[in-house]
Amino acid sequence: MDKAAVTPVSRFNHTTIFIAGAGHSGSTLLGLILGSHPDAFYPGEAAKTRFLGDESKALKKRVCKLCGPDCVIWGDFVPAETPDLYEQLAARTSRPIIIDSSKGMFWISAKLEEVREAGGKPVLLFLQRDGRAVINSRVRKYPERDPAAMVESWLQQIRETADLYHAFKGPKMVVRYEELATSPEPVIRSICTLAGVDFHAGMLDFSKHEHHVLGGNNGTQFQVARRQGLDGLVGNTAEDRPYYGEHPKGIVLDLRWKSELPAEVLTVFDAMAGSENAEFAWG
Repeated sequence: MDKAAVTPVSRFNHTTIFIAGAGHSGSTLLGLILGSHPDAFYPGEAAKTRFLGDESKALKKRVCKLCGPDCVIWGDFVPAETPDLYEQLAARTSRPIIIDSSKGMFWISAKLEEVREAGGKPVLLFLQRDGRAVINSRVRKYPERDPAAMVESWLQQIRETADLYHAFKGPKMVVRYEELATSPEPVIRSICTLAGVDFHAGMLDFSKHEHHVLGGNNGTQFQVARRQGLDGLVGNTAEDRPYYGEHPKGIVLDLRWKSELPAEVLTVFDAMAGSENAEFAWG
């Protein structure tokens, strides 16, 4: 990707797609697919641009997860006060469509309005996934944490996202992770139609495209690194490496919670969130 000077005469970033929802719901996968559109750039969690150059933060939070510190996009990028972040990224990458998978409700709410006020088109996606799968992913990553606190966090995230989604007056869509993973083409076609962009079949082969992401899921990013022979993937954990090392290429439904989620954690989840998870349950 070529870096361009941020001196647009008129707005270049015409569309910004925000992927909202609870963490560990598949936003990295969705972002990489959408970011494989020839006119799109997926920065990952754009909120992490605040950490660029901040050595007090963990390396994985302040550098490109695929390239490391010497990334051609992020290595020397310093966000300016103006124009807005998405216009800066669009100009820098020569891609008018930006996809942001940041999770903070304050960030998303502020940026939705910021894009609109700047003359761009914000699009909101509410990514949903079976809460049991989300909690399983969190337990695997953070085994030392209290399961009840994780369930409460998930409940809060989906409630806040639902409130944001219902209040948003603009193009929006609910996306089920499980539908994306089992029927990716119709789901991505629907998102493209919503955003007003053409669907390209090559988007589904996301791991062959160039990506530069901040934050996000190590395992999904491992597919890109493996496919492209990148050896600098930042933050890939020892626990996930065996699973993703044998992971088939492409888009695959992850139902590991069925065999991995401890019975005692499932009991806590059902007691705290069973009824609320009914609309998200899959299989």
